[in-house]
Amino acid sequence: MQKFQIVKKPAYAIESVDNALQLILLLQESGAIRVNEAAERLGVAPSTAHRLLATLVYRGFAAQDEARRYTAGPVLSGASRHGRLQEVVALAAPHLEELAATVGETVNIMVRFGTSVRFLMSAESRQLLRVGDRTGTVLPANLSSGGKAMLATLDLGTLRQLYMGRGARMSGEQLGEDAFRALEAELATVRETGVAVNIGRTEADIAAMGAAVLQYDAGGSPRRAWLGLSISTPRSRASVLEEPATRDALRACCAAVAAALNEAGITEPR
Repeated sequence: MQKFQIVKKPAYAIESVDNALQLILLLQESGAIRVNEAAERLGVAPSTAHRLLATLVYRGFAAQDEARRYTAGPVLSGASRHGRLQEVVALAAPHLEELAATVGETVNIMVRFGTSVRFLMSAESRQLLRVGDRTGTVLPANLSSGGKAMLATLDLGTLRQLYMGRGARMSGEQLGEDAFRALEAELATVRETGVAVNIGRTEADIAAMGAAVLQYDAGGSPRRAWLGLSISTPRSRASVLEEPATRDALRACCAAVAAALNEAGITEPR
């Protein structure tokens, strides 16, 4: 006869930890959930469910799709997705190292999940005063340079759903009409120039310039970007971002990374 053990809930269970673990199971089982659904399943307030889900996003256990639903993040999506992102880093690393050596500043690659970006790798500058390794950092996509570059590849309907839809209202991350129009105008400039600039918007002492890694479909049309690169520098050296040679080098690096991904057959984050 096969032996088995019935595992009971411990008397010393920490409620917040237990709720977070239940959410992880829900993400794996249901595929996608909204804040209200999570709150109902856990028997907690929507604000509590949102805080728990936001923490899971920060640690890579959850992600948000374009409809602002929470889905399993890179940590939970199995070996395929995790391995795919590891492969992306391995393919991009030589190009990031080359760009860092060329411009003398720290270079980063990031992936977008909903309204956030997560830094996958940094190639650090060798200068004494430099921006350090950003690997694992999560920032709002609409504030970070690489995030804005990726958002600029979305159509207006998708962008509005992302920041003005019901999911945005439920999560407390909805932009007001004026703020959304300002974002639209900023992204229009990004489309024209091919780069996005962030001077002290996420961290006061840091300046950055980002660009999207563009891949194209069989018809030659650009796909929605899911990866971006950025050059980060202390704000005291922000002028380097204005140099045409720096912008050209960033665009060339994005093209080189895209070519490496295409050769490896990688066109999606999962």
